[in-house]
Amino acid sequence: MQSPADVLKGIWTSVGGDPGALERVRLTGEEPQIPSSFRVAVAGQTTIAAAGLAAAEIWRLRSGEAQDVDVDMRHAVAECRSERYLRLDDKPPPPAWDAIAGVYRTGDGRFVRCHTNFPHHRDAVCKVLACEAEREKVQAALMQWKGEDFETAAYAAGGVVALMRSYDEWSALPQARALAELPLISIEKIGEAPPRPWPEGDHPLSGLRVLDLSRVIAGPVAGRTLAAHGADVLLVSGPELPAIPWLTIDTGRGKLTTFVALKSEAGRAQLRELLKDADIVSQGYRPRALAALDFGPEEAAKTNPGIVYVTLSAYGHAGPWAERRGFDSLVQTTTGFNHAEGQAAGIDAPKELPAQILDHATGYLMAFGAMMARVRQAREGGSWHVRVSLAQTGRWLWNLGRLDGGLDTPDLTGEAVHAAFIESMPSGFGTLKAVRHSALLSRTPAQWSHPAMPLGSHPAQWPLRS
Repeated sequence: MQSPADVLKGIWTSVGGDPGALERVRLTGEEPQIPSSFRVAVAGQTTIAAAGLAAAEIWRLRSGEAQDVDVDMRHAVAECRSERYLRLDDKPPPPAWDAIAGVYRTGDGRFVRCHTNFPHHRDAVCKVLACEAEREKVQAALMQWKGEDFETAAYAAGGVVALMRSYDEWSALPQARALAELPLISIEKIGEAPPRPWPEGDHPLSGLRVLDLSRVIAGPVAGRTLAAHGADVLLVSGPELPAIPWLTIDTGRGKLTTFVALKSEAGRAQLRELLKDADIVSQGYRPRALAALDFGPEEAAKTNPGIVYVTLSAYGHAGPWAERRGFDSLVQTTTGFNHAEGQAAGIDAPKELPAQILDHATGYLMAFGAMMARVRQAREGGSWHVRVSLAQTGRWLWNLGRLDGGLDTPDLTGEAVHAAFIESMPSGFGTLKAVRHSALLSRTPAQWSHPAMPLGSHPAQWPLRS
């Protein structure tokens, strides 16, 4: 089984990172940290370390000054569950899930998971099942369905659900075979442009402008991470788009936030102006949704030659599921994790991983990929497209191996996290207590220079470069 240092080396060198830079990284802590048969703690620690090391490498290129990067495993695990430890005026989070979200049995003895936190996804499930949004009625209706038939019908209706599959069942699907041909992170040159110099500033990403077009966890975590290393991150949302308020607060630290109505020509013109002056675009919209509005990667590279464009998808950019919507919990269910954890726990039911680790790890990989692509841009010019997916991160996590007895590990308590890893700060919502960033850089420590604010709090314009 690979050590955390070897896992990090694999991530770092897969996109051309200098192996010598790894000598400046210190990974502390032992696994397991939380109850799982999978190497969840190592996945969190190494993806956070990769992003931290990329920031340190950019600082070396900008200033000539090397620095050390320290990541503690327990702190990294806490950060990969940051949404559950957030406190607003000392109040804990509200229930994370909609009333009918979760796992159900189907008439053929299978399990399906429904993700209904957004109203339109809940409505799609209820429409297919012809029932009201109550758990008992959803369960009764699903007893008239075969699991895979419901999965197919719900997706066709605009819902997001997943049939629980074993790892072997998943591996036999064409989508799994397509993922097996792809790297963990894809960085591809998509246009010509002169190299852009690094702007002035006292942090690795000072002066870089990041257009954050994402929601829920993975994409917003990427933006939060880039902000921690000094980037000007502008989160663009739509006034009509549903959001999950607690996640918006947790991942909004360090960002400015504005509303742009992309369904209007005026809104698209606003976004085009923001795009012209951006350095990085990070987006997690449904596949092809932005391309349909002329904001896909190729269009962005024509509008702004030299852009770094980061795309997050659920199931990867190749294969028959390339355009399928999805969330961490669903990808866990359909790719074998919930089945495997259930078996390891000795239960005949799905068992979730003890963190939304596919989301969090993928968010750090997005930030890492964005920074490594920006290094290439500064060195050789060009426009660049970075692609990651929740399912590919899952494939990587699976291949890290399993932990015997990992499910017997005591869980990390909120009391322990709040004693060790929490900082207090003002926000547009009240006083926040939230997990500090776990990648500790010796010369340019991470910091969030903007408080979390309600969506749409700022104008649709970039701040002046310092």
